[in-house]
Amino acid sequence: MTDQSPEWRVSPGLVPYREALSAMEQRNAAIAAGEAGELVWLLEHPPVYTAGTSAALDELLDPRFEVVEAGRGGRYTYHGPGQRVGYVMLDLSRRGRDVRRFVHGLEQWVIATLAGFGVESWAVDGRVGIWTRDIDGSEAKIGAIGVRVRRWVTMHGFSVNLAPDLTHFGGIVPCGIEEFGVTSLDRLGIALAPGEWDAALHARLDAFLASLDPKG
Repeated sequence: MTDQSPEWRVSPGLVPYREALSAMEQRNAAIAAGEAGELVWLLEHPPVYTAGTSAALDELLDPRFEVVEAGRGGRYTYHGPGQRVGYVMLDLSRRGRDVRRFVHGLEQWVIATLAGFGVESWAVDGRVGIWTRDIDGSEAKIGAIGVRVRRWVTMHGFSVNLAPDLTHFGGIVPCGIEEFGVTSLDRLGIALAPGEWDAALHARLDAFLASLDPKG
């Protein structure tokens, strides 16, 4: 376990997805080579559909936006304005080398942060993402999880729907799960500025990092 906290970076505006993917791959390689420190990067993208390594073409229903192969696990995901994306680049060779523990830690980090705003959410075995109750009482996705690990350094991470245009999700079967809808904090009646979300997430960073320690 390392005692050094990762760099915390927040990018203003909208960062094109391909630009972010290139920067993330470069940082991943630099961390693995011992030339750069770990990084947690918060940002938003212009509208884009990203394809994971398990994406099925018949789940791309209406490619109204650019489609980019992301290299992460999972299927199709939408990113766009109003959705907060967190790219988490950690060196698991110094944090226990346990990918499942890392994914679980990401899920619990998002769940705990949502709870701070009064939103109960949960993870479901066999169904990727973060789930909550929509305004009609049905179960709906409020966050996505997708990771890649190369040379024990993580890439990608999570996204949380603060106030995106939910109709944009209609162009895909989100994460290959068509029997459940997608919701957002805004749809649930919670108006939240990105900075408020970021601050609440940062306040729980140490707890997330501690959860990765196999001795914890």
